[in-house]
Amino acid sequence: MKNIEKQQKLSTILFVVITAIFFIAMFTGCSTTVPVTAKFPSTPDRLLVKCPQLEKLEGEVKLSDISKAITMNYTTYYECAVKNDSWIEWYNIQKKIFEEIK
Repeated sequence: MKNIEKQQKLSTILFVVITAIFFIAMFTGCSTTVPVTAKFPSTPDRLLVKCPQLEKLEGEVKLSDISKAITMNYTTYYECAVKNDSWIEWYNIQKKIFEEIK
């Protein structure tokens, strides 16, 4: 009977010691501070490409050349407009995230 009581006391003491060591290790890990500096993200490369020049017609031109040039210029303009809108949207989202971190 005494042997069982000794084992129970020893088990209880061992449990308390292991639990104390665990909590001490956990609390010392939480007390460490690491300085974090927020850095504004860099711009995606595809948004930094300049818009191409619009097509110009020179000399004698046919009506079909004019319509092709107009079509190409509209396409070029709207592609650039989409990139610009994407840039504005990306910037505003990143700015909002950056300001929420501070």
